[in-house]
Amino acid sequence: MNKEQVNSIISPDVTPFYKRTSLINRSNEWRRWGGFLSATQYDLNHENEYFAIRTKAALLDISPLYKYEIRGADARFFLDRIVTRDIMSCKVGQVIYTPWCDENGKVIDDGTIQCIDEELFRLTSAEPNLSWLVTNNAGLDVEIIDISNSIAALAIQGPNSRKIINNISSENINNLKFFNLCNRKLNNIPTIISRTGYTGDLGYEIWIESKDALDLWDTLISKGKIYGLTPTGLNALDMARIEAGLILLDVDYISSNHALIENSKSSPIELGLGWTINFNKNYFIGKEALKKEFDSQPKWIFRGIEIQWEPLEKHYNNIGLPPTLPTKAWRTSTPIFDNNKQIGYATSGCWSPLLKSYIALAHLRANFAQIGRKLDFEINVEHFKKLTPAIITQTPFFNPGRKRSCPK
Repeated sequence: MNKEQVNSIISPDVTPFYKRTSLINRSNEWRRWGGFLSATQYDLNHENEYFAIRTKAALLDISPLYKYEIRGADARFFLDRIVTRDIMSCKVGQVIYTPWCDENGKVIDDGTIQCIDEELFRLTSAEPNLSWLVTNNAGLDVEIIDISNSIAALAIQGPNSRKIINNISSENINNLKFFNLCNRKLNNIPTIISRTGYTGDLGYEIWIESKDALDLWDTLISKGKIYGLTPTGLNALDMARIEAGLILLDVDYISSNHALIENSKSSPIELGLGWTINFNKNYFIGKEALKKEFDSQPKWIFRGIEIQWEPLEKHYNNIGLPPTLPTKAWRTSTPIFDNNKQIGYATSGCWSPLLKSYIALAHLRANFAQIGRKLDFEINVEHFKKLTPAIITQTPFFNPGRKRSCPK
């Protein structure tokens, strides 16, 4: 397919970078993300893309994120009332990760809030939240605008990400701290750069007007080549975010807006996000319910588990086969047992090439969720279900110092 043919089929369900990403997607594998086509992998195998995240630099199109501009005299007050984090003390140039809940303290969605100016914020989310935002906006001096299509975004993640940006930036970003943002021109293109990402590594996200998308892509590909910058799809990103212990909506938890039964819903405390709750605020949606849960004990705790290698290997050796490990991250509910009693389930997992370990994220009943406890993980060996030992571990599984550090 040549460039003219690609240009002729551009439609609203592709991102502003599609004219470039479609030409390099050798695998021709795509996944729907927020209604947009997103590459699962560009090469025939995603291994190089995964190692680009961890050893060089990866370039990811994250434009499908929903983006809302929230501005006005009451913008800060409004956001403080609808999310669990303290927005009143958020400084200009700061980015805050936060969930937001319904009145029963169950998570609707999670995302980031960028404080661009005293009365200007940008909220990103995995799912559409405009109607919910507007519903909670009554009587306030706040304007909420869906800028999802007018703002494009790229993530540059990996050890060389800072070098690449500095190579084309009007001013270096050496002093940009973790979860902060700055304004820079990249090859004369106005951008907002946030030191954020979904890989648990050193990385940045670049926010630009959609009209500048292709110019920025071309500049980064050209200038980033010597640093190993590699276009990267969702398969590699999924492995990296599991290593980082980062949750994914509709995989590791279900939005309370979509859950069919109460047991399918999760609170921030149950998802390991208790640290995001500021109970000192006078009010936020779900505060009363979360305070009751905090003062007692959650029913569930979200943990990392590590499937033990030698017992896993033995299951396969017993039938004369080498161990079969997942080549991609999986997203299927997998039972976890204690003394043959099911006490939880894993939601996503992968073989970590970097850690040389089989890891997963799991919901466990609270009284079985102690770090270091041995449980049994269900596997299929040649069509038969087997139980193999797994150890409950702290997350993130991978947490490099470079993620937060700045050059001296």
